[in-house]
Amino acid sequence: MSGRSAQWARVSTCLGRSTLKKHSIRRRPIFSALMALALALPAAAAEPVGQGPAPNQVPAANAAGAVVPESPEALASVAPTDRLTAPDLEAWLDGFMPYALEQTDVAGSVVVVVKDGKVLLQKGYGYADLAKRTPVDPSRTLFRPGSVSKLFTWTAVMQLVEQGKLNLDEDVNKYIDFTIPAYDGKPVTLRNIMTHTAGMEEVIRGLIANDEKEIAPLDATLKHWVPKRVYEPGSTPAYSNYATAVAGYIVERISGQPFDQYIAQHIFAPLGMQHSSFSQPIQKNLLAMTSKGYKTASDGKEQPYEYINLAPAGSLASTGADMGNFMIAHLQDGAFGDQRILRDETARQMHGTGQASVGPLNKMMLGFYETTANGHRAIAHGGDTQWFHSDLQLFLDDNIGIYVSTNSSGKEGSARLIRDGLVTGFVNRYLPGPPNEAKGVDAATAKQHAQLLAGSYNSSRRADSNFMNLVYTLGQTKVTANEDGTVSVPMLAGYSGAPKRWREIAPFVWQDTNSGDRLAADVVNGHVTRFSAEPIASIMVFQRAAWWQTPAVFMTLLFGSLAALLLTVLAWPVSALVRRHYGVRYPLAGQDARAHRWSRIASLAVLVSMGGMIAMIFTMMSDLAMMSPSKDGMVVAVRALTTIILPIGAAIALWNAWTVLRSKRSWWAKLWGIVLAAASLSLLFIGIACHLVGFSANY
Repeated sequence: MSGRSAQWARVSTCLGRSTLKKHSIRRRPIFSALMALALALPAAAAEPVGQGPAPNQVPAANAAGAVVPESPEALASVAPTDRLTAPDLEAWLDGFMPYALEQTDVAGSVVVVVKDGKVLLQKGYGYADLAKRTPVDPSRTLFRPGSVSKLFTWTAVMQLVEQGKLNLDEDVNKYIDFTIPAYDGKPVTLRNIMTHTAGMEEVIRGLIANDEKEIAPLDATLKHWVPKRVYEPGSTPAYSNYATAVAGYIVERISGQPFDQYIAQHIFAPLGMQHSSFSQPIQKNLLAMTSKGYKTASDGKEQPYEYINLAPAGSLASTGADMGNFMIAHLQDGAFGDQRILRDETARQMHGTGQASVGPLNKMMLGFYETTANGHRAIAHGGDTQWFHSDLQLFLDDNIGIYVSTNSSGKEGSARLIRDGLVTGFVNRYLPGPPNEAKGVDAATAKQHAQLLAGSYNSSRRADSNFMNLVYTLGQTKVTANEDGTVSVPMLAGYSGAPKRWREIAPFVWQDTNSGDRLAADVVNGHVTRFSAEPIASIMVFQRAAWWQTPAVFMTLLFGSLAALLLTVLAWPVSALVRRHYGVRYPLAGQDARAHRWSRIASLAVLVSMGGMIAMIFTMMSDLAMMSPSKDGMVVAVRALTTIILPIGAAIALWNAWTVLRSKRSWWAKLWGIVLAAASLSLLFIGIACHLVGFSANY
């Protein structure tokens, strides 16, 4: 997740496609080779490589087509619908997937492509169970698609909307039995929730559990803590698992059925999705068919089944074949054979109603991300759990859909790159488009606008009122203005790991010189207030950070203050040993001696409490089990200690500084007394500003 740890990236992106998911982990050089392979592999030359023979998987019986030309020039002359055939696609995938799995250390994956209302190809690669060497079967192996689950929740909402039971623009409090407070008098609506503009801060506590016993009923989870509203509804894209779960709860209450049963009856059944479930625990017969999750293939250690407390946001388990049926239904505006899950007009409303983000960037539709590429209109959704990483893309005008899911994090979290690289390669191979002919701006203007954009930014998807705010403050997004007038955002790296270079193509609109993705900024009174970039613009923006949050200031305050306290604590035993060695008596007496001793005791206490708080937060970031509600007692205890000690430590440091300045001690002692007071006050400020102080276990 840009100077952030891979573990924090994993936690921050669970159950959702965001910048931290797609861009913030640096790309490893191997993906330059993978992308080259994905984009250029001739169909006739493709053979399975990497992990040895791929497990036998059979493409759909209706997949057929002629072999297409191999040269780039010939490919460019063939219409995408003619070029995309089962033989060409299978050869291309067989060249890309096994190699990608081996290089990223991922155990298995499934890929499904649908076209013109039929499955063109569905195929598994690698293994669903490494210990048993069970191959991935697209028809029988269930994967955990994470936030792709949300598409089922949104579809259920729209079913009730078309029945007149829900209104997208009604206050959601009308449909629930608890209250979501208004923001400046403006309530949250289902439209806000479906477009991720409900304005809620991030929620992490208990998001994913490894033990079935830690799963609470949906209503209890939602009522335990309503996250703070930090933006006016409809104003700011900020992806929210909590808000999605509220929508699922509304489906449950209005339909009179448990959410998982509603989805099974009204979506799975008409689509023939016999091997899919939102239930927790999952049905035993389906559990036996569910792929194991892994950190890496080489590690080979099976990870526990992931339970999702906010179930409508990500608890789905489904086969590739079933997901193919779901894609076909949406590509056909709700129809699947003689069954229908949405009316034509409802599906078109869902697919085409956009919520603007920044400037001309891709919008958020009603539940789908807009991901138009190469001029081909597309909507999509991605998803991540700890171990599974998935993506679903629908090219509406081309009647083509692609779904991919992997069952491992991979080496250095690189499983996401299989997904992203595969979709990018697929689009460029089978759905090419004309080159962008944007005129750009003059050199002087480009440099001026680059300087206006440069600086530090906060993600709109962040913890704002709880102690996890510290992580996001440490993880600022930086924009750099380059000498040639382009801008770089280190967090938004390309597949090689190098930051993309964005060239201004219109006032305050930039384009990546390689991928074609755009970046845009909002300008108010001559100042850039926020920006975003594709493909994440629909769900997240970056807002200008306050002066004290910039790395130069915040890092100095935090680590400089901790260093000052540490030196004070270390000097305590060192000075005692030196005096003892030379037989020198302690030189201070009276109030000077008391202030000196108490300042050292306070320094130790503040250092331990602040260090303990930071250690707890980053331990939680590296192990989701530490975010279990069962750990609430630990959270409250550590926060309480910090809440008590930080102000007391600051008061003692100020008293010590006042005492030293009035004494006849050396100028060095007086200077250090001031430094110690400043350090203690700085840590108290950070504790308050980042919400480390307090007694709540909600985050």
